[in-house]
Amino acid sequence: MAKLFKMAWRNMWRNWRRTAIALTAIVLGLILLLLLNGMIQGSDQGIYGNAVRLYGGNVQVHAPGYRLKASRMPLLPLADANAVVAAAQAQPEVVAAVQRINTGGLVSTRAGSLPVKITAVQPSLEAPHSIQAENISAGRYLLDDDGDAVLIGQGLAAELGVTAGDRVTLLGRSKQETLRQRTMTVVGVYDLGMSDIEKTMVFITLPEAQSLYNLRDQVTEVAVTLQKVGQEAAVMPALAAALPGYEVDSWTTLHPEIEETIATKGVYTTVIGFIVLAIASIGVLNLMLMAVFERTREMGVLAALGMKSRQVMSLFLLEGTLIGLVGAVVGCLVGYADAPVVGQIGIDFGFVSGMGEVTALMGSRLYPAVTPATVVLEGLAVMVITALASLYPAWQASRKEPAAALHHI
Repeated sequence: MAKLFKMAWRNMWRNWRRTAIALTAIVLGLILLLLLNGMIQGSDQGIYGNAVRLYGGNVQVHAPGYRLKASRMPLLPLADANAVVAAAQAQPEVVAAVQRINTGGLVSTRAGSLPVKITAVQPSLEAPHSIQAENISAGRYLLDDDGDAVLIGQGLAAELGVTAGDRVTLLGRSKQETLRQRTMTVVGVYDLGMSDIEKTMVFITLPEAQSLYNLRDQVTEVAVTLQKVGQEAAVMPALAAALPGYEVDSWTTLHPEIEETIATKGVYTTVIGFIVLAIASIGVLNLMLMAVFERTREMGVLAALGMKSRQVMSLFLLEGTLIGLVGAVVGCLVGYADAPVVGQIGIDFGFVSGMGEVTALMGSRLYPAVTPATVVLEGLAVMVITALASLYPAWQASRKEPAAALHHI
């Protein structure tokens, strides 16, 4: 086997120009594949991270029965919201735990009325993590001591023809399912680039909602923000054990549509990745076929000297595998070396803003993220595919008859 390896390595560099072309195809294909995977992972992190901020934390804690009626946003007060917050803050992965009230209602002006989700927040605690607070386009974010103040989205402001400083009427359901309304001042307008979302989400202060909806010192939700997306699986069981009698859900449970969309995107990008690898493997296949045709007489000599068909096949298979190995190593090193640079600079994706909820959640700048595990897996995939691409030429070489090969011109 050692002799075959030496022969394969020597034969690989005999026609170094042809080998260099195949290696270039493999290296460029692998770099492109790593960049593609980095963009996928970076976009997923951006989408998940912004979705968490948009929908109110990685994990939400509600009173029993909320999950069954979640689409109706029932006003089911938590028995002891402070205890829930304390239990959440005891988890090392938790960055913030804030109290909220969610209910459905209407916002109306002379221009018309639109149904909305009314979310009451603690502004000073929400602001550092709120995507709405980060994207104020007019006016300001809510303050803790605001009274009849409301924060609305740009889509809703455009639909109703209002801006910061104007008055709107807010109508919502109270704890007893009666309708309560109040005329409020628009103190700020946020712009996320998602018109449909902006039309349906408005924010008021927690004390104002407690007064308006007969929830004195009560809240209906504790939203928990974690250090990073993906820690929900570790935190939720701990919270469920510490808070018996409460419902603990992640944002993916209450808003599965985002995860479904990302999964669909992942299928398409996987297909693109295989196409990139196939293009690189075609180069190896072409190189090995050319080597077989050019070295027919050489194979006849080897067979005449006693080399068996399986050894000839192993020789050509080793050549293709070595080309894949060298290309994978170089491609992985170059791709992984470039990843931190591209990851810090980012790629401008502002042109896709406004093209849908998912693209808007991705943000205007994409930061590719490549992990060592991804580099190793992609490198191994390239090696396997190039070895498979060499299989047919190697089989063709093993089928050459010695006599016919020696007389080949």
